[in-house]
Amino acid sequence: MQYVSKRNRNTSTFSEGSCSLISREGQGYNFADILPPEISLEIFSKLDVKSLCSAAVTCKLWNNIIENSDHLWRNHCLTVRAICQREVDEDRGDGFSWKVTLVRNYWKGCVKREWLNGRYSNIRSSHELPNKSMYPLDAETWGKILEAELER
Repeated sequence: MQYVSKRNRNTSTFSEGSCSLISREGQGYNFADILPPEISLEIFSKLDVKSLCSAAVTCKLWNNIIENSDHLWRNHCLTVRAICQREVDEDRGDGFSWKVTLVRNYWKGCVKREWLNGRYSNIRSSHELPNKSMYPLDAETWGKILEAELER
């Protein structure tokens, strides 16, 4: 990907999988090194869960910023809470961070959401199940899913 600054016409290249921009002169720089921490956090806050996890393993600096900022995970966790309120509230009550709470409940929330949206309604055999579709759910969670289906 090419980047041309309006102020400086030197071409820079951003290589995917790295966290540096490389100028034509070959000097790399990392936006998180240059920008104030609040701006880096604002940039990371715009990422979805998958992108945020990918960014966290891109380089040590990004990992440090992302792992040490609980609020980056909060909004994603609150989205999961809309589906898994009891589980998220219990984890937060037990003192888990937003990130740990999200990790513990993310796939469960995906399965519940897809189930309630009818994704599994016409499945006749296990071969027709989408990849990553199953997650162990407790009896209370299944009860809530079935109650929601009966209300439709």
